[in-house]
Amino acid sequence: MDLVLSDDLASDDERAAVDAVLGAASSGWSGGERTEADGRVARGGHEAREQRHLLLPVLHALQSSAGWISPGGLRYACERLTVPPAEAYGVATFYAMFSVEPRPTTVLHLCDDIACKVAGAEGLIDEVIRQVGSEQVVRSPCLGMCERAPAALLQTSGSRDGAFGPVSIERLDPFLHGGSLTMMSGAEVMDVAPQTGGTREQLRLLRRVGVVDPASLDDYRAHGGYEALRRAVELAPEGVIAELKDSKLQGRGGAAFPAGVKWEAVAKQPVQPHYFICNADESEPGTFKDRVLMEHDPFAVLESLTIAGYATGSEKGFIYIRGEYPNATARLEHAIELAYAHGFLGADVMGEGFAFDVELRRGAGAYICGEETSLFNSIEGKRGEPRNKPPFPVERGVFGKPTGINNVETLVNVLEVLTLGGEAYARIGTPDSTGPRLFCLSGCVERPGVYEVEHGITLRELLEMAGGVRGGKELKAILLGGAAGSFVTSDDLDLRLTFEDSKAAGVTLGSGVVMVFDEDVDLADIVLRIAAFFRDESCGQCVPCRVGTVRQEEALARVIRGRANGSLTDELALIGEIGQVMRDASICGLGQLAANAVDSAIYRLKIFDGGAA
Repeated sequence: MDLVLSDDLASDDERAAVDAVLGAASSGWSGGERTEADGRVARGGHEAREQRHLLLPVLHALQSSAGWISPGGLRYACERLTVPPAEAYGVATFYAMFSVEPRPTTVLHLCDDIACKVAGAEGLIDEVIRQVGSEQVVRSPCLGMCERAPAALLQTSGSRDGAFGPVSIERLDPFLHGGSLTMMSGAEVMDVAPQTGGTREQLRLLRRVGVVDPASLDDYRAHGGYEALRRAVELAPEGVIAELKDSKLQGRGGAAFPAGVKWEAVAKQPVQPHYFICNADESEPGTFKDRVLMEHDPFAVLESLTIAGYATGSEKGFIYIRGEYPNATARLEHAIELAYAHGFLGADVMGEGFAFDVELRRGAGAYICGEETSLFNSIEGKRGEPRNKPPFPVERGVFGKPTGINNVETLVNVLEVLTLGGEAYARIGTPDSTGPRLFCLSGCVERPGVYEVEHGITLRELLEMAGGVRGGKELKAILLGGAAGSFVTSDDLDLRLTFEDSKAAGVTLGSGVVMVFDEDVDLADIVLRIAAFFRDESCGQCVPCRVGTVRQEEALARVIRGRANGSLTDELALIGEIGQVMRDASICGLGQLAANAVDSAIYRLKIFDGGAA
């Protein structure tokens, strides 16, 4: 695509799509009709550049309108936003869900990641391609529906994306024959109560899932909704933070940073304004708990984010949701609309004298944007590449201002902290791992789904809640913490699921992934898929990650195919050295964690020593 020399103009539909996001062009300087006055007076430069953060929504609008981002469409977007074409092209090509090449108006993304691979996705993809050709089918990394594997995402020009699963040739029949595809709305999750091994009365984070109408604000309030926000106002910001610190709540996204410490650091910053972000870019393969919360309890996400904004002195919040979650996006959009209409968002929240606005921002297929500083760049309309730290987000985050950020599960825990009180919350779980925890069970397990338990339960007990290994087969391994986590074996089933116990065992709870593999699974193939995932998802900004992830996959492929350079010992030593370099020298967590699962497969599972493989 030659954007600089291209004379292509945007179609009427593309111009309308961009204008729907930015409003009508006010002059020839911003892409509108050129007038005589425009030849003498330049208008809109600084004002247009201040809209740079709307580049991502504009690209979504163009993609949805035409099925791809054409040179003419991108040129018009650049005119409207005063963004150099090269920069806009760099952003458009950064995200996997955007295409700058023509493609069919209907495209089916079929997940071939770990859980879906175990569920037979490879054969399904081959058959779909055989029937409709490769142009309409895109292989996708994890779509966050591992409990419904194999999963799919359908993109159709002019309409909303749809995610659904489990997929079969029979279910895809309308698509395969050129008709419309009746898709699941995303509301049909499995009943949560039996998945927890207890009664619904024992649930906290999931107690409204499957009970409350997620589209009804009245129903949410009838089940305790917005009582925590009223409690927060009674406590005042300092009191909320004190309760949060007393609770010892740690982040549920993998870093496990104390939430109260983070909130206090943002609140104390003298620079204004402050921002608070809900990180809903749940892209870790095997993770889907945040999706379930957003689809089935969206008002809880909004309420907890509003509490975070109130406590940290933030007048605006963002929910950055992964682009592959269209069902959750629709639920949150509706919830935000109702919250504004009933005074739970806006200039005077609940009449309590404080303001808080929320904007939903969709990602577009980039695992790296789950990293907080990459997410900031994405919101600002830039490539989603990580920033060096320090400065840390609490000092200089999105738009260079103090920013707090937590993922969905962490924020929803705040409702329980304020409902129970910090000290009472801290008595749940263990002294160093407090509160309830959500785990995502998938793979070769009888009842895949989201399970709510208290910290301290053993891996064996959690597996028993899900009915054990599917079909009564022998357990071969469990991937704990996702692609960035580690493999464990049946020898580790008595591991207590706490931050302290997992650290002592040399593993991580990560984002709550518990993916089970039985005796029939080829673990070498799974490990190679994990290596390919990190190769594809590296943003390429730093050399250790950009080159290391490629070399790691290449070396693994040689070993698996029996074509090692030199001896097997030499090749495995090389893989270990590559992993160490990535850990030591990568800018962000992607490169630092990209070798974890590979190393654990080699040294814990011993898959190349005649062990679990």
